Amino acid sequence: MRSAFQLVPLVLVLSSTVTAQQNQISPLDIGDPAPALHVHEWLKGKPVERFEKGRMYVVEFWATWCEPCRRSIPRLTKLVRKFRKKVDIIGIDVYEQATGSEKIQRFVDSMGHRMKYRVAREDSNSMETSWLAPAGQRPIPVAFVINAEGQIAWIGHPLDLDHVFANIVNNDWNVLDAYARRNLERHLDELGHETNDSVTEFVGSRSDFYGKPDLVPDTIQRVVSIEPGLKYESITAFNTFSALLKLNPKEAYNYGKGLLSIPANNHPSYDAIIGNIQGLSDKLTLPAEIYELGAEAWQLKIDEIRSYDRELLHAFEVYHEMADWYWRGNNRAKAIKAEKRAIRALKKEPNNYLNLRAFS
Repeated sequence: MRSAFQLVPLVLVLSSTVTAQQNQISPLDIGDPAPALHVHEWLKGKPVERFEKGRMYVVEFWATWCEPCRRSIPRLTKLVRKFRKKVDIIGIDVYEQATGSEKIQRFVDSMGHRMKYRVAREDSNSMETSWLAPAGQRPIPVAFVINAEGQIAWIGHPLDLDHVFANIVNNDWNVLDAYARRNLERHLDELGHETNDSVTEFVGSRSDFYGKPDLVPDTIQRVVSIEPGLKYESITAFNTFSALLKLNPKEAYNYGKGLLSIPANNHPSYDAIIGNIQGLSDKLTLPAEIYELGAEAWQLKIDEIRSYDRELLHAFEVYHEMADWYWRGNNRAKAIKAEKRAIRALKKEPNNYLNLRAFS
């Protein structure tokens, strides 16, 4: 869940916009009654025939081929252990109509105690058509929280559940506010993609990495002046930081510090910084402060990952790159500390370097 920008009276406008885009499907959003479950077979745990009033549920959509889905499994298991008396978690396998049940079952069985919640396979594509498509949430993984009244209380990435679930369980959750936030976030995401389209020709390419960076900030600023919440939206942040690195690294540093200071449950802040430094470090002469900023971004990303799956920390490449950036940033003490972590990670998994750059 991205940072909560000021909620303005755009809710009705945003709602009508989303509805218009889904004019062939009855929309599904926060506050609506949860649709029925359509399950072909249960692969783990006691079947849930219907949502019972007074009980909370998390319905999470996943697939065996989906790497982000796999990374969400430990978080969901941690959640069900913490709130087992109040919530049932149901993992619904989707997008695998051509995959045999035996293969999916083998995957579930192989997870053992790491996947300690109910798991089912959808009936045909009925869960896609009754849940994912109406909610505008075709990418997976995605989780729906069903409150004790049978309403959808939240929709989002499973890795963000910790940030909202305790409030929902404790009845400290306003469904109308959650609806407004979600639709504002979707509005900003759409604006971010539109703004990206408008600056694509300026941001550079393989044949001309430099592009026309001087045209990027002004183009983005014209949109941000109308919608301030777009300033740190993930795509906007990436393009802005990239342009500033080429034009004025000092301004890039200041922008990056601001980027790292905001809540970023969807990981836009550190990814915008890390990705740009990785892509431009061999093309530009970056000052020491930029490399230290990049190392700080890596640390924030690792701290986020560590909150739900410690195994992902055994990544030699990540710590080694962090050490390199701290060294270039003239922070020798932190560089040595990071390199020691890299060596420990290498000793633990010498043949399996987990690359966190793919984390998203």
